Amino acid sequence: MLSTFNVKSICRNLLLGFTLSVFFSCQKSLDYENEGVLVPPDLLTKISSSVSGFITDENDRAVMGATVLVGSSTVITDKYGYFEAKNVQVIKEAAVVTATKAGYFKGIKTYIAKEGKAAFFRIKLIPKKTVGVITAAAGGTISQPNGLSIKLPAGGIINALTNTAYTGTVNIAAYWINPAANDLNRIMPGDLRGINTEGALQLLQTFGMAAVELTGSSGELLQIADGQKATLTLPIPSSLSAAAPASIPLWYFDESKGLWKQEGSATKTGNTYVGDVSHFSFWNVDVPANFVQFSCTVVSTTGQPIPNAFVKISLVNDPANWRHGYTDINGYVSGPVPANAQLLMEIFSNSSCTTAGYSQAFTTTTGNIYLGNISIPGSTVANISGSVTNCAGNPVTNGNLYVQFGNVFKRYPLSGTGAYNYNLLLCGSSNSSITVFAEDLTTLTQSIPVSYPIAPGNNSLAVIQACGGNTQ
Repeated sequence: MLSTFNVKSICRNLLLGFTLSVFFSCQKSLDYENEGVLVPPDLLTKISSSVSGFITDENDRAVMGATVLVGSSTVITDKYGYFEAKNVQVIKEAAVVTATKAGYFKGIKTYIAKEGKAAFFRIKLIPKKTVGVITAAAGGTISQPNGLSIKLPAGGIINALTNTAYTGTVNIAAYWINPAANDLNRIMPGDLRGINTEGALQLLQTFGMAAVELTGSSGELLQIADGQKATLTLPIPSSLSAAAPASIPLWYFDESKGLWKQEGSATKTGNTYVGDVSHFSFWNVDVPANFVQFSCTVVSTTGQPIPNAFVKISLVNDPANWRHGYTDINGYVSGPVPANAQLLMEIFSNSSCTTAGYSQAFTTTTGNIYLGNISIPGSTVANISGSVTNCAGNPVTNGNLYVQFGNVFKRYPLSGTGAYNYNLLLCGSSNSSITVFAEDLTTLTQSIPVSYPIAPGNNSLAVIQACGGNTQ
């Protein structure tokens, strides 16, 4: 039951993920104004926004050909998994980015849009595989080795489109989303904000999620019939078991709004949460709490922005409790963090790096916090500069530079004269190797990838000719 939670205590032990280059308003657990009248979140006002990012599969490989919907605009990922939507009308308080690809559950991200600030995401799709088959008339239970379990009622399945009873074979596709996983923020839908039963917007601490889809023998979508319930069992990771409350609210993900919605509750049974649900989509067990808005701008010692840096914030007294975000092209990052908490910010080259280029402790109260410009020591920053020409040897006036670290891609726009000048945060102060190639969007050609050693300080690369390869 919600009434059993000490929200202030929970808030001190809560850390949720960032969404990049966008602002989050300071929220209260219950947003009341005018003598106790609930003020619901504004989900109608629209704003122009731009968003970009990379989409990968479960093995961190680029996903080409994924369809990405932002507002009413649809774009397709390139062979590097990159997408970009510019100046699209989105809901200001809950802009939604939805990536779809056959064989995968939808990858959905939500952010608060702000004029003049672009959003950037790395989305990791999870496979949609059948994990069990039952007969609708008889019902039944499917269980996974990781502890995820789904029990369907006998005679309680309908065709989701026609709303008519279904009695045939039910294929159950399901995936448990580990709340303690390092890649949680890339996998989970939304931004861990949810609307509670009173209509207030809150920040959520997750103790586990699951994606579930039911299909019939002909591939038709199925759902639970009105008046019926299915039972969902979610495992609790051992690292979260001690903090997991005896009873916890259940939330489902509303894809149209990009937010979680509270519906029902689950009970802690051993190392699992068990609850009844009335339909299937993404489900989540979460504790709601207060948050404040955090933001900063990551720059070099000369004041130049450091794009695509991996920013990690953890609780000082619980380093295992952390989430992350990435700086945008201007070095800016923002997101919700716990109120009244002692936090540690660390900034890395990428999520695989274990050596921080910068760290700083800070304390939140009940107000938003902006740390200003965060200057990264020059010993861990490499500046790369150069120019790109086309097949005729003329400057590329409309193109991009790609920089690859292992399986991680970074993309930087070229100037109108084909030049580039960007800062890269290194993993430690040692020399590194990067693979660089450029594309000409006018001719749809690209250069041959070339590896370069780079070191802290200035690195002037040879002229790159975007010629010889096809961008498609």
